[in-house]
Amino acid sequence: MTNPIPSDDTQNNDELYSAADLDSASEYATLTDVLEQTVFESFDEGLYIGMMSGTSLDGMDAVICRFTHDNTDANKSPMELVATYSQDFPPRLREVLLALCQPNGVQQLIVQNDEPSSQDGEPNSELDWFGWASKAYGEFASEVVNALLQQANIASESVLAIGCHGQTVRHRPHMGFSLQLLDANIIAERTSISVVSDFRRRDMAVGGQGAPLVPAFHQALFATADTTRVLLNLGGIANIAVLPATNNLKISQVVGYDTGPANLLLDAWIALHTDKNYDAGGTWAASGQIIEPLLAQLLTHPFFAKPYPKSTGREDFNMAWLQAELQIFEQAAANVRYSAADVQTTLTELTTISAAHQISAFINNDTSMNANAVYVCGGGALNSYLMTRLQSHLPHCLVDTTASLGLAPTWVESVAFAWLARQTLMGETGNLPAVTGAHKEVVLGQVCFA
Repeated sequence: MTNPIPSDDTQNNDELYSAADLDSASEYATLTDVLEQTVFESFDEGLYIGMMSGTSLDGMDAVICRFTHDNTDANKSPMELVATYSQDFPPRLREVLLALCQPNGVQQLIVQNDEPSSQDGEPNSELDWFGWASKAYGEFASEVVNALLQQANIASESVLAIGCHGQTVRHRPHMGFSLQLLDANIIAERTSISVVSDFRRRDMAVGGQGAPLVPAFHQALFATADTTRVLLNLGGIANIAVLPATNNLKISQVVGYDTGPANLLLDAWIALHTDKNYDAGGTWAASGQIIEPLLAQLLTHPFFAKPYPKSTGREDFNMAWLQAELQIFEQAAANVRYSAADVQTTLTELTTISAAHQISAFINNDTSMNANAVYVCGGGALNSYLMTRLQSHLPHCLVDTTASLGLAPTWVESVAFAWLARQTLMGETGNLPAVTGAHKEVVLGQVCFA
C-alpha cells in the first residue's frame, strides 16, 4: 500500500509547492513543518504488523496490533492485540539459517535444486547462500503475513506498516556491525504493505551495540509510576530490562542488556540427543541432575564478567563451544559420570543463575521498591522447570510471566517490532542509549514502501 498525506480543508495534496511559490522563506519552512507533522500524525493510531524470528529459530511469530496515546483511562492498555499467528520455518530454510549463523558453516551444506552451487571445485560462497536465504526468508515472511491477514479477515490496505526484524546471522558489536538477513522488498511486493526493517545499524552508527532493542518497548508498555519492574526475555538469548518507577528520582534510566544463553543451547542439545526440537515444559531437564563442576566451568565464559551494556548471540554460545567445554570438563574430571539429561539440567541452571545474578543486583540497589517483581516473556516462559529454578534464585521476588500484565509471553517481541515500526514512521526515536551504549537517541529502521 501507499501512505499518502491526508487531505484537509486548507490544502490540496495534488498541488506542488516550491520556495518560489511562497512569499517568504519562513512561509516555506512553516509549510514544510505542517507537511511533516501531517505525515507523522497519519501513522499515529492504526494497525501495525510485527514479526519476529529469534536466535532459537523455532519459527516465525506475527501479530496485528494497534497503539494509542489515550491517557485518559489509566486502566486501558496503550496497545490492543488484534490477531496473532505463528508458523514453523521450512526445514531447509532453517538448516541454511543455522549454517549461516556460524562462520563458514555453509560449507557443510549439500546443495539441492535451485540453491547456490560451487564452481571450479571452490567451496560454496557464503555470500551466495546469504542472498539465497534473504530471498527465501522474504518469501516465507510474506506467506506468514498473508496467512495472518486471511485468518484475521483484515485487508492489507488497513495495515500501515510491517515491522520485520529479519534473522540475525552475525552480530559483532565490537567490530561495529550486525547483519540481519531479509529482503524487505519481497515482503512489500507480496503483501502490498510497507515494511520497516534493519533496526539495529542506525544505533550502531552512533556508537551503540544495536541490541537489545526491546527494552524501549518494555518501558513504553510495562513501566508503572510506583513500582520498579524487571522484564526478562528468554528467547534464544536471555536479556533483561530494568524499568524504574516513573516517579522514582533515584533511578532515572532504563537498564537493559543480554545476560547469557537461553533456548538456543537448550534446543540444540535436546535436538542432538532426542527426536524433539525443544524441551517442552523442561521435563527432560527436570529428570536430570545439575553437574556443579561443569556449571562452574561454563560460568567462566568471558561474557558473564563483562560490564553492561553488552549483547551476545550464537557467535559466543553455540554447540561447538559447548562440545569443546564438555571435552575440557571430561579431561579434567575423568571420574565424573553424567547423562545427556544432566547436561540439559545444567544448561537450564546456566540460564537461570546468570540471569538471576544480574537481576538481583538491581533489586538489591532499589530500596524504594514497593514490590520486587520479575516478568518473563519469550519461549522460556513456557518452560515450567526453568521458571521454578529462576524463582529459587530470586526468593524475594514475584516471578511471573507477562500474561499477568496483559500480554502473553510468546507475543511480546513481535509486538515490540510493530511498535518500533510505528516509531520509525512517526519519526520517533526507538533506541535507549543507556541500554545499547549509543551516544544519542535516533530513529531506527529503513522503510521499503509498498
